[in-house]
This record gives sequence, C-alpha cells and structure tokens, in this order.
Amino acid sequence: MEKLKIGNLIAKYPIVQGGMGVGISRSGLAVAVANQGGIGVISAAGLGLFHLNEIKDYKEASIYGLKQEINKAKQKTKGIIGVNIMVALTNFSDMVKTAIDEQADVIFSGAGLPLDLPSYLRQGDKTKLVPIVSSARATKIICEKWIGKYDYVPDAIVVEGPKAGGHLGYKLNQLDDKAFSLEENLPNVVEEVKRWREKTSRNIPIIAAGGIYSGEDMYKIMKEGADAVQLATRFVTTNECDASIEFKNSYINAKKEDIVIIKSPVGMPGRAIKNKFLESVARGEKCPKQCVHHCIKTCDNVNSPYCIMIALINAYYGNLDKGFCFAGSNAYKAKEIISVEDTFNALIKEYEDYENSLTNL
Repeated sequence: MEKLKIGNLIAKYPIVQGGMGVGISRSGLAVAVANQGGIGVISAAGLGLFHLNEIKDYKEASIYGLKQEINKAKQKTKGIIGVNIMVALTNFSDMVKTAIDEQADVIFSGAGLPLDLPSYLRQGDKTKLVPIVSSARATKIICEKWIGKYDYVPDAIVVEGPKAGGHLGYKLNQLDDKAFSLEENLPNVVEEVKRWREKTSRNIPIIAAGGIYSGEDMYKIMKEGADAVQLATRFVTTNECDASIEFKNSYINAKKEDIVIIKSPVGMPGRAIKNKFLESVARGEKCPKQCVHHCIKTCDNVNSPYCIMIALINAYYGNLDKGFCFAGSNAYKAKEIISVEDTFNALIKEYEDYENSLTNL
C-alpha cells in the first residue's frame, strides 16, 4: 500500500476520511484518523449551529466554530488535517478564508464546482486545494479554469461515485445507472488527469470515493488507477466519531433495505437511513421549521417541508424523531463500534488478505 503524497504532504496510508456534516466529523474524528496516518477531515457544514449561544450571528458563529475545530485538531496531532467546504454553502467564502488563515493542510471542495477556489490563496499560504468531482468533464472544466486563470494545478482530485452518503452530485436516474458508477467513471478521470499531469509536469493524485467500505474495495479501486481512497461511512461507527451513540447505532441496526434515496430540500438526491422522520416527510407531513440562516444556496427554504440543517443537527445529538442520518450505500455492513485505530488495522488487513488471495490463485 503506497503512501499518499499531496504536494509536500505525505500520509502514511492512502486513506482520506470523508467530511461529514453537520458535526459528524469535527476535530475528534479528524485527529484520530490523522494520528493513524490517514488524512483527517473536518466538515465546515453547519458548524455555526454549535456556537449560537455564544455568537448570535450564524456566519460569525461559523467562522468561530471552524477556527475552534482546526485549532483543536492542530493541538492534538502532527498529522494531516483537511477541511471539507461545500460550494453550495452560502458562507463558502468565509469558510475558505478561515481554513486558509488557520493553516488547514487541505481544503476539499465539492457540491458544486469550486471554480474560483485558487483565488483565495495569498503568497505564502500552504493550504492544498482539492476539488471533488463526479466526472471527467468536471475534471476538465476545473483544470482548464484553475490553470488558465490562476496558473494553479489541483493538488489532488477526489472523484466521487453515486454510492456515497449524503448529498449526491448526480441526477436521480443516474444513481443506479452503471454508466455513472465509480468503476466506470474512474478510468475516464484517470485519462483526463493524465493529460494534465503531462501538460503541467505535476503529480495530481486521484482519490476515489463513494461506496468504498472495505480493504478489498480499496484494493480493487486502486488497481483501476486511484492513488488513494476516501471513506466516510466506515468511520461513523468508531469511538472517536463526533456523532451521538444513537447516530452510530442507526448504522449498526440498519438493514440493506433501510438505506434509501431521499429528495433533499437543497435540490439534490441524498442517501440516508430510513426512519420515522423520513417516513413522515414522505407522507407529506410538514415539520415545523423556520429558516433563519439560509445556509445552503440551493435550498428551497420556502416550500421544503423541513430544514435540512436542523434535521441533521438533531441527528447529531441523537434526536432521531426530528432528524435523520445520512449514510453511504454500505452502512448496513457495520456490526460494532470500535476505535479508529482498530478500523485502520482492519482495513489494512482486509487489503492485504485480498491482495494475498490473488497471488495464491
């Protein structure tokens, strides 16, 4: 298993922990992953909700919250700490500036094309910039824009398939279409990135994401050209994950048929674990809500039956009568809550066992 090199950053293992909001991946999980030699990632989504008692303005509270999480992480690890910042956030600009000011090692950015991300870097800033894409076409658009306008080559690229958890960058009819699967998409992205590597003489690692759960999954997708993998769902059922025990147990108790696609208020399909809250929404029942913060650009905050951020923070706290858990397609495979260290050990063993099984054929 090769190390992951993003510029001058070197992760012992080619494992990136996916960013999960609201609050599911804060500094606690990110530090634990970084300490094991992976890249730990803090999600910027909804961080302001945790600090409204101290700071009434949501955007100011979000800046404060992100500063707190990055500083906590840097005090507890010498490993690599990234921040996931969705383009769809209305405070995207604030979050990017804050992450750079606080010297986050990497910014991962998707849920839209982060076409102007390099414009935030100043001379001397060391934060690496990694877009999250769903296709070779999106890869081409970003590379053309970043290199053409900013003379900036992406430090790495995450290609995320439709089996991921949370909001998905695909249309509903594409989710089960093999043509849009990670396995089909990845080779196209590899070819596109190869072109830009040759053109710029720069290494651009490709990180595969979406539905990768086991070491065997890692091995197979890396053999298809990925330099590393991003996993989120597997890290939810760890002791160090920042979510409530109720959130984690929803994964443990889920059956395969409980993992469903929902229509999110933000206008994207999403993958989540079916529960009573989502069933009530499906029946057309409206949950009391008040959009105070307008935190996501694409959210239909007038007609949607519930506030997505409030539903997600309720789930974070374990109040699943008023919220739900986003999850990847393989969430039902979780059987127990273990440490991040044990999770890494299991992934590495699964990877090596599968590799050895092939050599013994």
